[in-house]
Amino acid sequence: MDKFDKEYGLEVWGDIACFTRPELKVERVSYDVITPSAARNIFQSIFWKPAIRWEITRIEVLNPIKHFSVRRNEVGAVGAGNAKAKPIDATKNRQQKNSIMLRDVRYRIYARMVYIPPKARQGEHAHAAGADENPAKYQAMFERRASKGQCFTMPYLGTRECTAYFSLLPDGGVPDNDLLQESRDFGIMLYDMDFSDPDNITPMFYNAKMENGVIIVPSPSGKEILR
Repeated sequence: MDKFDKEYGLEVWGDIACFTRPELKVERVSYDVITPSAARNIFQSIFWKPAIRWEITRIEVLNPIKHFSVRRNEVGAVGAGNAKAKPIDATKNRQQKNSIMLRDVRYRIYARMVYIPPKARQGEHAHAAGADENPAKYQAMFERRASKGQCFTMPYLGTRECTAYFSLLPDGGVPDNDLLQESRDFGIMLYDMDFSDPDNITPMFYNAKMENGVIIVPSPSGKEILR
């Protein structure tokens, strides 16, 4: 797969965020910072096509890491997903659960747009390509949408109730004197899901480290990725 040479950056922020740790399933507990998969979803909410995928390269943390706790009512049952199924009584299935979330987050996330040739596409999009398809076309479409604040779906910070706001960073970059001057080893963190085999989608992890507010994200094929 050929990569585009250009790297794009977004500044994203929000009042609350929750990047849920997958090993804690009963009650939601957020990672300390945004995960690469959550960052990828923000880029995808602005622009996505079957011919491209987003590869996160770097995350910059701007605001101090602040946690808070909230108790919420959730429904402890799953619907059958069809019109004839018996409806769920939310009152009888209500469960009160605690969530550890993040407050007042702000990041700069960087990614490359990776072009997927028609022969490498999967499913219904395999081998499909328009006559005018080319990487420059997709670059221009993303730049136009991101600069205007347009998105196909509202981006969010981990969970859908955590609305994300974004702005496209200029080509020349921005000064880095506003980074969080802190270094941490966050340990093993969710990287993304491996969708290469639709019948066996598996999680990928990596050891996330922040140096003076900067997290370098390895490529999906890098030796740092744990499967």
